[in-house]
Amino acid sequence: MADCLRPSGDGVEIALHIQPGASRSELAGTHGDALKVRVQARAVEGAANDALLVFLAEALGLARKEVRILRGEKSRRKAVWAAIAPEEARRRLMGNH
Repeated sequence: MADCLRPSGDGVEIALHIQPGASRSELAGTHGDALKVRVQARAVEGAANDALLVFLAEALGLARKEVRILRGEKSRRKAVWAAIAPEEARRRLMGNH
């Protein structure tokens, strides 16, 4: 998990591999150097991206506006920024995993 979290400005950049259309939204371990996240929403008109950001904000204990996609909006591989220290993000995500 250490490889998927990097300090970025006032927060953390998280490398993600997304699996849309899952039976429920959840953390699902790692996929290479990325954190794997299954999201319930399908990849139609940004629904999976929205569901991902809501899920991550909740998992990290942040407001939705404190989490945003940096790269990969139309890809399964994404980089997401969150307004939280990398060490705290690791603690909160590992506690939910």
